[in-house]
Amino acid sequence: MNTGFEFRQAGALAAKEFRDRLRNRWVLVVAVVFTVFSLAITYFGSAAQGQIGPRSLELTIASLVSLVIYLVPLIALLLGFDAIVGERERGSLDLLLSLPITRLELLVGKFAGLAAALALSTCAGFAVVAVVLVQRFGDAALLHYGGFVFSAVLLGLSFLSLATLVSVLARDRAQASGLAIALWFVFVLVFDLVLLGLLVASGGEWGGDFVAWLLLANPADVFRVLNVFSLDDVRRLYGLASVVPPALADPWRLGGAMFLWIVLPLAAAAWRFKP
Repeated sequence: MNTGFEFRQAGALAAKEFRDRLRNRWVLVVAVVFTVFSLAITYFGSAAQGQIGPRSLELTIASLVSLVIYLVPLIALLLGFDAIVGERERGSLDLLLSLPITRLELLVGKFAGLAAALALSTCAGFAVVAVVLVQRFGDAALLHYGGFVFSAVLLGLSFLSLATLVSVLARDRAQASGLAIALWFVFVLVFDLVLLGLLVASGGEWGGDFVAWLLLANPADVFRVLNVFSLDDVRRLYGLASVVPPALADPWRLGGAMFLWIVLPLAAAAWRFKP
């Protein structure tokens, strides 16, 4: 019995998972969705001010941040919630585990294949906007916009990792889908409202750095701060200037927090998936 971890085995599973997503056009559909929404926001986001087209690179990226926070976590959760529990319900999990492959190789291979599909669809979906921004603001825009797209991919991987954990813990697909949607509501809609409610209810006494550091407990907020805090206009636009301390705006610290949001749920899933 194979007890070690072999990258070749996990890579073969990842390649199969990725090919399946290409074959059923999942990558194409998601890329088209990203392209349509991102182009609409880029061109018509300033329509209220009587202008069509991108006004500035910073404000365009700030507008796209809102799109990513709502859309990418939802897509990642829907992509990964049945990665394990779906195989279990179809009866194919036992067949896979009967092969000379460990449970860890199976889990990592599944996650890697889904992560590649999610990353490809995200990058392809935002590629058209990159062409528009380079034509409008020059080649320097590509580096800034590339960082934004890279962080969007990391956000997607963090929620895909959470979805994988849900898929391992859930009894069936119905429970897994319910938990995935609940996670989206908590992290995307409820978390910030609770923090704001605490600030208002306490008259600002519970505010300060403590509440600001709680933003690290939400990968969506980590992504938001990572992308908008360095821009003065955008900080005022999002109201972050008076809430987030400068120490929290360190890109390496924020990148480390995002890395933990990818690794820790996947590690918990691997621990729970043991026989």
